Amino acid sequence: MKKKYFLVIGVILIILLILWINPYEIIKDLQEANIYYIIFACFIHIFIICLRALRWGFIINQTYNIKDNFIVKTISLFAGNFTPMKAGGEVLSGMAGVEINKIPISKGLSAAITERFFDLTVTSCLLLGSTFFVPQPYTLIPLIGGILNTIVVLFIYLLNWRQEAGLWILDKICKILIKLRFNSVKIEKYALNVQNGIKNMVQHSIYFNSFKNSIILLILSLISWLFECFRLYVLFNAFNFELSFVIIIILYLLSNMIGVISLIPGGVGSIELSQIALFSLFSVPQTLAGTIALTDRFITFGIVNILGIIFSTIYAKDILKEVRKMI
Repeated sequence: MKKKYFLVIGVILIILLILWINPYEIIKDLQEANIYYIIFACFIHIFIICLRALRWGFIINQTYNIKDNFIVKTISLFAGNFTPMKAGGEVLSGMAGVEINKIPISKGLSAAITERFFDLTVTSCLLLGSTFFVPQPYTLIPLIGGILNTIVVLFIYLLNWRQEAGLWILDKICKILIKLRFNSVKIEKYALNVQNGIKNMVQHSIYFNSFKNSIILLILSLISWLFECFRLYVLFNAFNFELSFVIIIILYLLSNMIGVISLIPGGVGSIELSQIALFSLFSVPQTLAGTIALTDRFITFGIVNILGIIFSTIYAKDILKEVRKMI
């Protein structure tokens, strides 16, 4: 129920944002925009999903299975749009992998967490590296973002690659929950299942892990994130506003991080508001900033959700039910 409240808050934020910007101004900006650039941005996003599908297939050793990998990644991104911190994407990746790729659930979850690890590694490096290109007094913004991302990367590494550390973290979490007077019997039951899951996940991760594989995953992750930023760069050009690509990288990554921290499913509302605030720091007019932010979200949210619903209905009806439970 709480998730629904968060989602409702996000929708309300979007409505208030549109009213604040003025719908007539948004329509005016859209009429003056280059429609071909906007269509190009849509194709860029589909290409990004293809890149993520390729990475997924590489991790589970089914690179050749192009169609199924694309379906799995679309479904996982669709689920992430309706869960806080997009955490549902990892769970649904594992479930979709079982149903569509025919892999064990532990392998699917390990692959999903591995994806998140390399995504955060790349975004941390991009944010920290961009501090050298951002003028004062804005250098602190990407620096803080990069540090926070790095902390999460370390946590995922311990969970997915270091069995003893993962079990130690689980034990500490269970003790805290018991002290908070949660049902100790249920906690111990869940803990046992999670322990087995961690052990199986670590086994898959260690088996797959090698210097060569890590480099390939880093390259695929870097390319996909750069194209995410390039999509936004194209949209800025569609509305005839020039902004440095380096600045766009920083703004896009930070707004996504804020969307995750907000705990609102899919970052609905929080990402748009943060983008407007960040764009304004670099002299982008508020009305135009809002129009660009909403257009980008319409592309990313719309394409993934439409395809996700279609694929879930055709290939994985049980997963569609799970997504409904998450909302």
